Amino acid sequence: MTVPNMDDTDRAILNRIQSNFPITSRPYLEVAEELSLGENDVIDRVRHLRKTGIIRRIGANFAPGRLGFISTLCAARVAKDEVALFTEVVNRYPGVTHNYRRDHEFNIWFTFIAETMEQIEAYLEEIIQETGVKEILNLPATKVYKINAQFDL
Repeated sequence: MTVPNMDDTDRAILNRIQSNFPITSRPYLEVAEELSLGENDVIDRVRHLRKTGIIRRIGANFAPGRLGFISTLCAARVAKDEVALFTEVVNRYPGVTHNYRRDHEFNIWFTFIAETMEQIEAYLEEIIQETGVKEILNLPATKVYKINAQFDL
């Protein structure tokens, strides 16, 4: 796969930080040493990759159930001219981890994590009230399958 505006060094950095990001006081120094680069070079390149949208976010992924939280997948049928407002409202909630458009009757899908299902249901009702969207499907997981999505660039 060839991604525009990236060189081999950018690809090496992305391959290294996708999984098992170093949990140290200077993670970029560790990456730099592994790749025979300078720490500032790694930091500058990661900043550039974030600015250009190649990196969307850097953060941890947790297993909600192991931390005492509930996770659910939600789907909404949103008119095309209301998608921007709807996603803006949904994204205000700290428990929303993904929010994306699909080519489907239910065209906006998002995942929600909270301490209780009652809390999620209350938030979904708030979203409905604020956006005017008539229905949000709440599809809680009955069994969780975790896969590692590591892309070799």
